[in-house]
Amino acid sequence: MKFGPIHIDHIGIATSNLEEASVFWNLLGLEVAGSDETVASQGVTTRFFNTSSLSANVKPAKIELLEPTGNETPVGRFLSKRGPGIQQLCFRVGNLQGLLEHLKENGICLINEEPTVGAGGKLIAFVHPASTGGVLVELTQSV
Repeated sequence: MKFGPIHIDHIGIATSNLEEASVFWNLLGLEVAGSDETVASQGVTTRFFNTSSLSANVKPAKIELLEPTGNETPVGRFLSKRGPGIQQLCFRVGNLQGLLEHLKENGICLINEEPTVGAGGKLIAFVHPASTGGVLVELTQSV
């Protein structure tokens, strides 16, 4: 069973305002990675920040700011319940479909049993926090 390599892709942070939330990350010296993107299927506008690369072979982890497009979106509901903060941890995997099947076969509760398209055109799927110790885990694979 090979699903890797597996690396942290990004940490998603829910915010009600991308501009206000970007101030700290800019002061820290992180650079915006590309343009903001609205992902209608997820009800969110995203802004990614690059961290420093530790190796030429591995893409560095990013910080993703998530601004909801409405109050009844997943991030909108997260903000109303918990306020701004870390919303999810995302792992980049080599074989998303195979990993989802493996997790499901082993009783892991999946929000998405099939990959869907997320920001940057990547395939994504979410694992329910009930199976991960309370953390919403996103899995992603570049296409």
